[in-house]
Amino acid sequence: MRFLRPPFYIAAVLLLAVAFGFAVSAHQQQAATNTSVPRPTIVFMTDFGTANDAVAICKAVILGIVPDVRIMDITHQVTPFSIEEASRFLAGVSPYYPAGTVFLVVVDPGVGTSRKAIIVKTKKGQYFDLPDNGIITPVTDRDGVEGVREITNTAWMIGDKVSSTFHGRDIFSPSAAHLAAGDDWTQAGPEVRDLVRLKPVVATMDAKGISGEVIGLDDPYGSLITNVQGDDFKQLGYAIGENVTVQIANKPYKFPYVKTFMDVPIGQALLYIDSRGRVGFALNERDFSKTYKISPPVPVFIPRKGK
Repeated sequence: MRFLRPPFYIAAVLLLAVAFGFAVSAHQQQAATNTSVPRPTIVFMTDFGTANDAVAICKAVILGIVPDVRIMDITHQVTPFSIEEASRFLAGVSPYYPAGTVFLVVVDPGVGTSRKAIIVKTKKGQYFDLPDNGIITPVTDRDGVEGVREITNTAWMIGDKVSSTFHGRDIFSPSAAHLAAGDDWTQAGPEVRDLVRLKPVVATMDAKGISGEVIGLDDPYGSLITNVQGDDFKQLGYAIGENVTVQIANKPYKFPYVKTFMDVPIGQALLYIDSRGRVGFALNERDFSKTYKISPPVPVFIPRKGK
């Protein structure tokens, strides 16, 4: 026997099918939108430290302008006022982020002076919102410059009441937020033709060996970072496993040249090529800087093998 479905039953089924279809379609459209329009990203670095409220205030300013932004931190423990250290960190991190990323950097010993607040767009398509004090030099040398703007438009600042000592809050954070929001970066202010450049100390090689400098510490481990490039060191003739006599701060030391820390016993010193391709000095599971009482900047000399 065949049972006939009442008309209202068939209509209800059809309505449910249509509703389900709309729901699936809306979900697919939303998924497509989320895939095609990634969240804006700001990569943030300062020398503010974490013992005060400065970083949190800057992030609050950013979120007030672009609530859906993703804020990534490089560090807020840059050695205070160290433009050179900040530039090294920025150059090391920026290659790992895509075009469109906004880098917000506030290491600014000249805050409140005539130094410019700028936005740099590189040929890689990244934006750098920072003081014009040389921090950007290694990045622009590597990636090239598409354009530079001075931040003078008050609409890109916190308002008319800009302090003389907290441009991180009043100028750099709001302008970085406008960049992340997709606003036209050329509206930030007039074009800048010349940038302040850093003049980093560069290691030199001669017939005797390489003269360089300890330029930083790999904290929290206390390993010494030098400006001696690993490729240059390899021209000196040493093989893995050999001892190398070096001078650090004009004192002689002898360390084995090895690939990694566990190639020597715990507590023993070593010479190695670090992950950035530079010569470093470390103690396996100990703090080299504290043990040897060496802090940057100090000179380094590595002789050619046999000299």
